[in-house]
Amino acid sequence: MKSFFTRSTHPSLAVSLLPVLALLCAITALIIIKGAGAVQDYSYWILLGATALCVVLSISLTKRPAKLLAAGIKKSATQIFPAIVILIFIGTLSATWMLSGVVPALIDYGLAVLNPKLFLLSACAICAVVSVITGTSWTTIATIGVAFMGIGTVMGYNPAWIAGAIISGAYFGDKVSPLSDTTVLAAATTGVPLFTHIRFLMLTTIPAMSIALAVYSIVGAFTDTVSAENAIHIRQAIESTFNITPWILVIPGIAAVMIALRWRTDVVLAVSSLAGLAGFFILQPQLVAGICGASAGEYAAGAVRILVTSTEVSTGDSLLDSLVGTSGIEGMLPTIYLVVSAMLFGGVMIGSGMLSTITRTITRHLHSPRNLVSATVGSGLFLNCCTGDQYLSIIIGANVYKSTYKRANVKPQLLGRTLEDSVSVTSVLIPWNSCGLTQSTVLGVATLAYLPFCIFNILSPVMTLIMGWTGWRVRVKPAAISKAAA
Repeated sequence: MKSFFTRSTHPSLAVSLLPVLALLCAITALIIIKGAGAVQDYSYWILLGATALCVVLSISLTKRPAKLLAAGIKKSATQIFPAIVILIFIGTLSATWMLSGVVPALIDYGLAVLNPKLFLLSACAICAVVSVITGTSWTTIATIGVAFMGIGTVMGYNPAWIAGAIISGAYFGDKVSPLSDTTVLAAATTGVPLFTHIRFLMLTTIPAMSIALAVYSIVGAFTDTVSAENAIHIRQAIESTFNITPWILVIPGIAAVMIALRWRTDVVLAVSSLAGLAGFFILQPQLVAGICGASAGEYAAGAVRILVTSTEVSTGDSLLDSLVGTSGIEGMLPTIYLVVSAMLFGGVMIGSGMLSTITRTITRHLHSPRNLVSATVGSGLFLNCCTGDQYLSIIIGANVYKSTYKRANVKPQLLGRTLEDSVSVTSVLIPWNSCGLTQSTVLGVATLAYLPFCIFNILSPVMTLIMGWTGWRVRVKPAAISKAAA
């Protein structure tokens, strides 16, 4: 048996697990000592510490050259850096859509139209529809999701429940939409036709979403919401501060057209931010003088401040003040630091060969569908923790398990569905994953705070485990095998 300290080209399982265990132990200790809310503030230090440990172990205990570590970081950065650009534009979008009156108008209209008792159900269902149409959970949450956070908070709902309903709906669409990049990626990497993949997804997705909608309906029915008088007071505060006019809806309309035309997410967010900024100067002149000043030069400087730094708006209502204040790009910087830290950790785990050692050990003795599905779900969660990125997790998971599923005579669409159920929808539940970091920042709710209320996201891997254990529609038909062999 090789010694723990024996130098080898491939790191041992014990060595490979050390950085992961160090990361998880540090996160657990932080939660115990400072509470779950501190994870967001200290995660990047813990990730950097785990990264340093991985590098030291790789250099001191293996013969793998440093250039492999660099290659792993490069591979991770290729997936992560586009998310950083999107994060920057989400910061500008949230600021300009708030100050231009888009989000306040949606809150105003929502308070007038939505039944408070059905709010969670409505938020989840509407976000699901929008996400299916757009194919992106990030854009859905950054736009209509922010508006629902404001509406629900005013109605008296716990912000964690609101975030859970929004995320459940948004990630339903991200999982099953033929326009979703994760859906297309999972189908492509497992070799399954896209719509075959989506139809197979529905076997676990529909039960999970049905239960989620039922839960949100029940919670809404038993939640004490604000009185009609309080809602009227909030609406009056909004309408006295912002110029609420149907023309405001042109701004999200522009975004909807770009999404329908399948423009890139970063372009949609950038153009939508500019439209929001223009809307601020055109539609909210009463705010321009107070925030920017009166001259053209002050306008330019004020526009930069709105996009980059924090801006406060006084409405005469403390709750509404907290909702309509903005932080711009500056507010996204802590999230960007965490994303970069997660990128470095994922990169060195890949480059050092430690991630490969762990996944190879897991798949070595897998033969039955039940064990395969269980291992894939566990690996999906593990990869989301290690790589900090759902795209890398899907690609690595598909490459690791594809041949194993084939040897076990199991349908490849089962692998695609299991990866979606354990990677795509759970990435938002991990505090240092790019999805969890982004959505907690955009919605203003810590990842571990909203986690228990993301009913759809929690139930998706549970449903896929149940399907795998029952063995329903799992095996490849003998005729299909003969045809493939021919």
